[in-house]
Amino acid sequence: MSAKKKEPSGCGCASIPFSVILLIFGGGYWLFTQREHLELSRFLPTDLPRNIPFLNGTPSTEATPTVPPAPHTSNPPADLPTNPIPSPAPPGQNAENNPPANSPEPTPTATPSTPQSPGEKKEIRGIYLSRYQATNNASEKTIRERVRYYRDRGINTIIHGVWGNACPMYKSEVMRAKFGYQSCPNEFQDRWLHWLIDEAHKQGMEVHAYFEKGIKIDEESPVFDIAVERGWIVPGIDRTHPGVEHYVLDVSQPEVAKFFTDILVEFVTQYPTIDAVQWDDYLGYHAELPGKVDRTPQLTNFVKNAIAAMKAANPSVSFDICHHNPYWAKRYFAADWQTWGVDRVFIQVYGERNFKDELKYVEAHDGISISERQFNRLEELVDNPKIENILFFPLSGKPEKMADTVNRLTNQIN
Repeated sequence: MSAKKKEPSGCGCASIPFSVILLIFGGGYWLFTQREHLELSRFLPTDLPRNIPFLNGTPSTEATPTVPPAPHTSNPPADLPTNPIPSPAPPGQNAENNPPANSPEPTPTATPSTPQSPGEKKEIRGIYLSRYQATNNASEKTIRERVRYYRDRGINTIIHGVWGNACPMYKSEVMRAKFGYQSCPNEFQDRWLHWLIDEAHKQGMEVHAYFEKGIKIDEESPVFDIAVERGWIVPGIDRTHPGVEHYVLDVSQPEVAKFFTDILVEFVTQYPTIDAVQWDDYLGYHAELPGKVDRTPQLTNFVKNAIAAMKAANPSVSFDICHHNPYWAKRYFAADWQTWGVDRVFIQVYGERNFKDELKYVEAHDGISISERQFNRLEELVDNPKIENILFFPLSGKPEKMADTVNRLTNQIN
């Protein structure tokens, strides 16, 4: 009889395949790492998890240190916008300030829009550019980038000089027929104003064409000698501004009045999508001209007729003025603009003297125009609900710098 096979002693682990052992250990490790999600304590006595930390799913109370992100050190070029440019609005409409009546609440998005600064709540936030700011052979790319630059800094209206010293910054058939030349004697691309208006409207901005110097010229004007020869100039020199000797064209003469009216009609016809034309305080006759002649009736008659002709040619264009307060304008400049029938009036306040007194005129009309010298008054103007519009005129000749400063100051106003 053969002997019995000896039974192995121990647990018999040596006979278990190695792959099974790996499976057991791997499963145990998985259970350990997933203990918080499996909630094994539900299947055990209530006091067991307290005594076995492995089964306690409560996370450790020790805070995990966080590493702050590295600071952003690269600076954008000075001539490019530093903030995202808002989506364009329809031409002639500011999407931020003129929402449709009874419009539904917007659907929340993951990235909320930036709230308006106090300055952006003004209906018009305009900046003036002289008639040489976007000319001098500037390319289409340059002009469009400049428009976006101002929009990024909270500006929604560009007030650009298109005329000055009896000289247009565009090709004019009226000028060619009257004086033999089509435009000012400086280089500019024919479509510069088309590009400016188009890009502004794409950005939800407006363009106001500024007729600088109004009816005044100086000896640098290309039409000065012709105007003297034809007797178009009233006697005397206008020294309203120290250091500059101006001569004023006599709009009481039918030929002079027709010339200006034809220019205005031609402009709004040639640029039908322009939002407004704006004339300044040079639309007037200084009281210190020789003879003490009251030219108020003649000036009033001329402006009324010019507005009527412009509206007949293009009724959608606003006729605005940026002038002295009504008392000062009528008393010292024969400009009784309250009887002209203009669309909007912006009161010039470029000095500290009588600033408070000027505000009553500003509040009664459409807004104020200020320079860098009134930056200390900006918060007062922004916070005044009776002041609807603010125009910025850079006396320094540096509109980009002024726009940057305005943007910084208005963002600081709470």
